[in-house]
Amino acid sequence: MATKDIKNQSAEELKQHLLDLRKEQFNLRMQKGSGQLTQPHQLRRVRRDIARTKFVLGDKK
Repeated sequence: MATKDIKNQSAEELKQHLLDLRKEQFNLRMQKGSGQLTQPHQLRRVRRDIARTKFVLGDKK
């Protein structure tokens, strides 16, 4: 998700989005651990999306 899209969301939406990203990150880590991860670039994408979301959330406070 692009930063400008994230900036347009409310704080509650950002918190929910962050929770969803954390769940996705957990699932990807479990897939990696069991050797079932077919697209390793997804880990990087999710990690960066989490950072973007936390950055914008901090700006909104």
